[in-house]
Amino acid sequence: MLPLFQPRNASRCGEYMKSLISKSLLFLGLAVAVPVMAGDAAAGKALTAACAACHGADGNSMAPTFPKLAGLGEKYLFKQLEDIQKGAAKGGRDVPEMTGQLTNLSTVDLENIAAYYASKEMGLSGSKDDKELLELGARIYRAGNKDVGVPACIGCHSPTGAGNAPAGFPKLGGQHADYIAKQLRDFRAGAEYSDKGRRNDGDARTMRSGVARMSDREIDAVANYIAGLH
Repeated sequence: MLPLFQPRNASRCGEYMKSLISKSLLFLGLAVAVPVMAGDAAAGKALTAACAACHGADGNSMAPTFPKLAGLGEKYLFKQLEDIQKGAAKGGRDVPEMTGQLTNLSTVDLENIAAYYASKEMGLSGSKDDKELLELGARIYRAGNKDVGVPACIGCHSPTGAGNAPAGFPKLGGQHADYIAKQLRDFRAGAEYSDKGRRNDGDARTMRSGVARMSDREIDAVANYIAGLH
């Protein structure tokens, strides 16, 4: 029986196959190098007893000043826990209410806590029934403000506020409006000052550059709109 494929130049065919195998192995090596979150949600639950007072037993806080952690995404949650543990002085994030809470936890502990809260579903806070405010918030969230260079939010956080968990972009839909507004103001302060505000959005400064030119009215409107997204 004749072979299905008979190369004209066996030597060149062999070189091609070696190259193909080499590239495949390189690809697999790169794929293995990509970090994969592998936290244990059950183990994380056992570490969250102290967190429940502010964030709720399932990560749905009742107080509008404390963020809902449920469903934010494992990658994002782990980064925030790690950054808070480090503190702003070491390139992380200062949250006074969290002082000392994470000091004695290991990296694995933080991964497990992130996995636990990521496994929960965020409840809906709801928006204020203010037509003008909702229309402004929807416009900024969906299309930004090109006149002053404010980008739309949907590129990272999706039209429904679901975020992008693998990319580390948190779910926003349903979050407390008060908390969102504070974070946006903190990022704005981080864009204006080198020693104030929130600055843990990486070298790309995605959030700081995004909110740098937003007015207080726009921030409040976007935060209110997001609280009702689902």
